[in-house]
Amino acid sequence: AHFKMDTVLEQQRLLHEELERVQRAAANQLVESAKTQREKVRQEHRVNKMCERIQECSSQLKDFYVDLDGSRKRELAALSGPDEFSEFYKRLKSIRDHHRRYPGEVTEPMKVEYVDADVNDGLPASNTLVEFSGEEGYGRYLDLHNLFDMFINLKGIEKLDYVDFVVKFDRLFDIPKGLKTRQYRKYLQALLDYLSSFYRRAKPLRNLDADLEKVEREFETQWQEGTFPGWSREDVKDADMTNTESVNLNEFKSAKELESVGLERLKNALQSLGLKCGGTIEQRAARLFGTKGKAKESWDKSIFAKNSKSSKNPVNDSKAVALLEARIYRMAELLGETRNLTKENVERKQARTAEELEEEEEDGAIDEVSEEEDEDSDNELIYNPKGLPLGWDGKPIPYWLYKLHGLNIRYDCEICGNFTYRGPKQFQLHFNEWRHAHGMRCLGIPNTQHFYGVTKIADAKALWDKLKNKKDIQLFKAADEEEYEDSQGNVVNKKTYEDLKRQGLL
Repeated sequence: AHFKMDTVLEQQRLLHEELERVQRAAANQLVESAKTQREKVRQEHRVNKMCERIQECSSQLKDFYVDLDGSRKRELAALSGPDEFSEFYKRLKSIRDHHRRYPGEVTEPMKVEYVDADVNDGLPASNTLVEFSGEEGYGRYLDLHNLFDMFINLKGIEKLDYVDFVVKFDRLFDIPKGLKTRQYRKYLQALLDYLSSFYRRAKPLRNLDADLEKVEREFETQWQEGTFPGWSREDVKDADMTNTESVNLNEFKSAKELESVGLERLKNALQSLGLKCGGTIEQRAARLFGTKGKAKESWDKSIFAKNSKSSKNPVNDSKAVALLEARIYRMAELLGETRNLTKENVERKQARTAEELEEEEEDGAIDEVSEEEDEDSDNELIYNPKGLPLGWDGKPIPYWLYKLHGLNIRYDCEICGNFTYRGPKQFQLHFNEWRHAHGMRCLGIPNTQHFYGVTKIADAKALWDKLKNKKDIQLFKAADEEEYEDSQGNVVNKKTYEDLKRQGLL
């Protein structure tokens, strides 16, 4: 519009009106039930954009009410002062001048904006809310092919096929620490970036940042205690040695005294500061001691290592890699259902013949076609009085097939959070899947073959105690099992021998 309402109260009124309309539009979106995966994702993205607009309006309103520049207070004083009529006619004159300057101007009501938003998803027609690859099926499946290529090209890594990689990509604690190189860290970062991007695109209303912040707090505790999966207490100590606090320069009066800490420790301290770490022990000590009591900006530029990011921000590589792993563990939990669907989808595609795959390519994106068909047939009621599972075509499977696979038998697993599995096959397979492994990890029990078939928490704990006691019994106890012989040829155990020796009876 050419005319801008410059009064603070009018701007506040407009923002309040927009807040109410955006909230009503978001509520209407959430009331409608999405019929397809595509519509569900697009609906959540529309609501997410409306929530962002609500935050913007609320922030602007807060600034008006705080009134740091005093403009609102001055306007209220002008309206309530002794010259309120002159103020009224002054504003009336400005409105008439505007309409005289722009005759016949059409004013578009605010509600029209949200009608257009429903048609175009709140964006110009040339833009799209979100993009997915063909393999992702509009947020239904993961597309890990590029990451799979990066994984199998890591040195020393056991080779897997794609289906196994989808199932086991979060089993990072099984990878030996010696294989966790710079290339491995690059792979972890790429994996985390993809999982985070996919989660934000597929589930925009979830607060992923809050989840990752919680993961970082829990990770700090586990790291300090040395209980983080895949990293022992010794690894934590070795990582801490690279911290600059490992060498306290205040304890040394000269570079000569600093040489006493040793060549390797000087190297670690220099690396953690991003400085050159080569040379003799005298050169390293002099270089490190030269930084004592000086601000980092005043250090000699020649002592910094070339292309070293740590010269600005020291990074503990081992801890950084472990933190990436912690975030990936959390992302794998959040995307657990999606990963299971991805595995089933890949196996289903691998079972198809070349002719069927060619037909799919000719027909285009088969998921989009099936979604359009689903939209046409959504109004048709499916007759399913027995509550049978739906097949690939969206219709109930035959009852004989339902009985053949034992899907009428339900198994509850307390370790999985009382999750119910239908059929013996699904129940047997779940012991190696992420949900059961996560439940066992929360109990502090390794998910080994000993616990196959155990579904109760109390049973799992009892069996774990029994296995630990059995292991303790099998351990060699020197005091009871180590034998000694005295001068007379009598054979006794170590404890008895030491008791007799202390009493002087030998």
